[in-house]
Amino acid sequence: MTREASAPEVFCVVDCANKLGEVPVWDVGEQALYWVDIEGCLLQRFHPGSGETRTWRLPERVASLALRVAGGIVLALASGFAFFDPKTGAIERLAAPEADKPSNRFNDGKCDRRGRFWAGTMDDSLKNRTGGLYRLDPDLSCTTMEEGIGISNSLAWSPDDRTFYFADTLIRTIFAYDFDLEHGAIANRRVFTDCTGQPGNPDGSTIDAQGFLWNAQWDGWRLVRYAPDGRVDRIVPLPVQKPTSCMFGGPDLSTLYVTSAIWDLSTEALKQQPHAGGILALDVGVRGLPEPRFAG
Repeated sequence: MTREASAPEVFCVVDCANKLGEVPVWDVGEQALYWVDIEGCLLQRFHPGSGETRTWRLPERVASLALRVAGGIVLALASGFAFFDPKTGAIERLAAPEADKPSNRFNDGKCDRRGRFWAGTMDDSLKNRTGGLYRLDPDLSCTTMEEGIGISNSLAWSPDDRTFYFADTLIRTIFAYDFDLEHGAIANRRVFTDCTGQPGNPDGSTIDAQGFLWNAQWDGWRLVRYAPDGRVDRIVPLPVQKPTSCMFGGPDLSTLYVTSAIWDLSTEALKQQPHAGGILALDVGVRGLPEPRFAG
């Protein structure tokens, strides 16, 4: 049964008004949350303990990130993969697998539990299925994993590493794949959930410790928790129209942080959702899992 009653209280913890806030990543060591504003070319960091927020402006749009075992950050910039040192601001360009597709850009990305960074691309006009999914290995080799994607989103892995989740927002579908952790391979793509006819579109996701997928739904004013069989387990309403992604953080990984976007909202619409583009935090009664780091 889908549960909507007794919705948790939602707090805006960073009122940053991002045009396209995305991909929250919790750093267990720093006890801090990293995220980006894609359209603002910003990498951002919030430390709940001190209340401090830092921002780094990058030379192009930045779509997603992962923390590195060696220190620093690996980024999916709009044009390709790069290392970033937040202490010095230095950027080291890596692979650019779609250099021949100037109308595409990178979008969502995450690390698997062997420290490989996966990131997908999208058609910047939001019309064509010209995007793909790429795997950046610790040796910095780059492998094409999927093609014919409109808008890559919702990368996540089940706690037992047997299932990989990946969405094409353009066709409003989240897919599940069999996942081979040892080799970083995916197979047997099938529909996990089709959001056609539902409020909103599937955007970024995270997995909780019970193996349920939490998905932020763009234009849906909500988060949806899906059971491993694709059943809608719970719907959590939000005070913003365009939530973009989510991740568990806090000392015991029990705070669910949600990024959001202003995007194309009118002045009148923003009056009804003053925290649009901010970072929301809520307690949904379950815990998350530590986010893996890039091993390269």
